[in-house]
Amino acid sequence: MPLHRIYSVKGVFSPDDKKAIAEGITNVYKVLPKFYVVVVFIDVDKDSFYIGGKANDRFVRINTQHLARTNIGGEREKQVLDAIEAAFAPYVKDRGLDWEINIDQAERETWRENGLAPPMPGTDAEKHWAEVDKAVPFTKGDDARI
Repeated sequence: MPLHRIYSVKGVFSPDDKKAIAEGITNVYKVLPKFYVVVVFIDVDKDSFYIGGKANDRFVRINTQHLARTNIGGEREKQVLDAIEAAFAPYVKDRGLDWEINIDQAERETWRENGLAPPMPGTDAEKHWAEVDKAVPFTKGDDARI
């Protein structure tokens, strides 16, 4: 599950911007069930966002945490970063804002959805989760991890 936390001063993004950004980010992850992709906008008061000790209302901090697909390798990691930045570009870069982005990778074994260990990538169980768009129990024959 990629979790995207987007920190900015209140008002930087409109509700329509937020919807479009969330849709753009979700579309980056074509191989994942859509419900895996979580986007959280964290709006901060103007007097509570500082860069280098100075108030800054023109900066966006994007922190992404990957769980479903980790340790994907150098070139693939760059492709994912580029795709995420492209989804943000109309709302950050094209508006002249400054931004910072990073991807943290957590251990897949420490992740659960509704109390269930997620199916392995590309398995019938993962395909089923994508079809029903939620975490549901699956049997051993659908995933080698059980």
